[in-house]
Parts: sequence; structure tokens; C-alpha cells
Amino acid sequence: MFWENIKLAIEAMRTSKLRTALSLLGIIIGVGAVVAILNLGASATENITGSLAQGGSDIISVYPNPNERTQSIFNIQFGLTLRDSNEGIDYVIPVMNSHGNFKSKDATSSSNYLGVESTYFSTQKLLYSSGSGFTAQENIDANQVVILGASLATKLFPEESPVGKNITLLTGDQGKMTTFEVIGVLKDKEQSYTMNYNDSAFIPFNTFTRKIYKITSVSTYIIKLKPGYDTVNVTNQLNKFLDSIVGSDGYNTFSSAMIANIASQVTGTLSLFLAAIAGISLLVGGIGIMNIMLVSVAERTKEIGIRKALGASPSVIRGQFLVEAITLTLVGGIIGIVFGSGLSYAVTNIAGWTLKLSYTSFAIAVGFSMFVGIFFGWYPAKTASKLDPIEALNYE
Repeated sequence: MFWENIKLAIEAMRTSKLRTALSLLGIIIGVGAVVAILNLGASATENITGSLAQGGSDIISVYPNPNERTQSIFNIQFGLTLRDSNEGIDYVIPVMNSHGNFKSKDATSSSNYLGVESTYFSTQKLLYSSGSGFTAQENIDANQVVILGASLATKLFPEESPVGKNITLLTGDQGKMTTFEVIGVLKDKEQSYTMNYNDSAFIPFNTFTRKIYKITSVSTYIIKLKPGYDTVNVTNQLNKFLDSIVGSDGYNTFSSAMIANIASQVTGTLSLFLAAIAGISLLVGGIGIMNIMLVSVAERTKEIGIRKALGASPSVIRGQFLVEAITLTLVGGIIGIVFGSGLSYAVTNIAGWTLKLSYTSFAIAVGFSMFVGIFFGWYPAKTASKLDPIEALNYE
């Protein structure tokens, strides 16, 4: 009987193609909008978090706020204190940061330069297009070597490879000049939330502190976590520790994982909110389904009368029209899923995102379509089941 009712529903849809199409339009638009919004929300979250993860999801950066109280605390040794006093920290890399003018034989560029240890590059997932990085021994010896970001290398050496060439760094108010040998050039890397690697230069940490600026206070601590530790939890633990040492105004912390978590929550909430608004059109579509079913009951009054005269019970008649309503909305829901997925693909393609389909949206769309079919098909089905067979047979 169930499959027979589905066949009758499909036959009724074929009989009135234009009316069926117009009735399904609201369901198609509603489901399509819900699917597209949830897919785009999932894609936006995936791309935003993926971009933020460029800096490393297991990395936490601590930025001291320099003042008389904190300068004596935030030194190289304090990095060891951070590691030993907080669970989950594998190692801490101190970083010095400044700005200066680099000059090659043919060009000059004003850029940031950082004093880092040799482990900095692997921690930040930086790769080389030519040359190599400096060793731990070269850092200990404070060698005057430099690694250039991709765009800075192009600015200083537009026509030749920089590796093996010398550049001069002009620093300080007195115009101090220091010569460096270029030993490596980094591959192009997308700018992170806090760092433009392509337009920066990197020198050994000891070279920075001994030959450029003889200071002990550190600009940044790059903290690498041990495997299996949650970045958000360790960051919260680290904040409590630093608050007890220098107060909440003495530093700032940043981790890609925390920003990604916030971004994911915001885009997820916004997507659900917009999907709920789009879902209103499903209610409008449901009214259209109710309308077509009431018309169908009126047109098939004699058919109902004949079936009841031949012994069909009210529940059988009710089931026939209820299945018909559900079939209508399911067809509309399936078409809406295809329409919404196609729209999602087009938008993500234009935006340059990677499409991430939200299969939850498909389940929601199908489930809500069935709900609409049952909710708005019940009254017409109930009306059909209560028709008096004699009056139905005499209906004109």
C-alpha cells in the first residue's frame, strides 16, 4: 500500500506539472538556501582556521610589554622559567625584533629583521627555496649570516641569486653598518596573523644581541607545545602564570588555535542564524504544499468517494494524501540540496575557498522537508479521510 501511494503521488505530480513546480518552488528555495548557507559557513570556517594554522596550531607566542618593571624579567633565562613552570611546553625560542635598512650592490629595502635561534625555522614551518639555515654553532659564535624572506630577496637581488652575496644592515640613530652574508632564501609563505615572513630577514639570536643591540630583554617568546596538549588550555594556564609574575598588563599572548576557535564559533553561530532565517521560506513553501493538497482533494473528491465505497478506510485515504504531501516535499528537498550545493560551489570558487560540504545540512534539509510535508499535509489528508462517500460520489 505504501509504494502504491507513492506511485499515486508521482502520477498526481505528472498530471499537473506546472502547478506542482510552482508549489515546490518555495521548498526548493528554502532547502537550497539552508544548504548553501551551512555549506558556505563550513567552508569559511575551514579556510579561516586553515589560514590561521599557518603559524602552527601547537604554537603560542608571548609578547612582553616593555616597561621598567618587565624589562628585567623578560630575558633569555625567563624562557626556561616558562618551560619549567608550565605543563605541556616542549621548548621556548626567544626572538628579537627590530627594523632597519638593508642594502645590496644594486638596491635598498627597509624591512623587519629578527634575531632567532636555529630551531625557529622548523618550528614556524619555514622552507628554503635556495641555500640553507644557520646552525646552532653559528648562533653560538654570533656569525654575521642572514636568511632572507622571498620578497625581500627579490627586492635586494632582482636579477641574481642572493646566496653567497653580502648585504649591509644600517641600524641605530648613529647609522651603524653591519655586513652579513646571505646563506639562505625562504620559500614564499602566506602572511600569518602576526608575521610577514616574505618581507623579513633573519639573523642568529646571539649576533643580534652582541653585534647589533646589546640588550637582554626579549621581544617575543615562541612556545612549542608537547604532542597531545590542548593549545587553548595551555594558553590559559600560561596567562595565569604570567599574571602572577608581571600582571595582566605586562604581556600579550597569541595562538592561532585560540583565534581559530573563536572564528569557528562566530562563523558557526552566524551560519545557524542565517540558516534559521532562510528556513522561514520553507514555511512559506509548506503553505504552498497545503494549498496544492487541498486543491487535489477537491479535484479527486469522486475518486475518494469511489475508494471509500469499495471499502477504503479513513486511515487508508489519509495515508494516501499524507504520503503524497511527503513525496512532494522530499522531491523539493532533493532538488533544493542539489541547487544549494551548486550555489555553494559557485560562491566558493569565486571566493577562492576550498568547498567543504556540510552533510549535516543535507540531513537537516531532508528532515525538515519531511516535517513540512507531514505538518502541512495532515490537514488536507484529514479532510479527505472525513469525506462522506455518498456526497463525494455526487460531487460535481
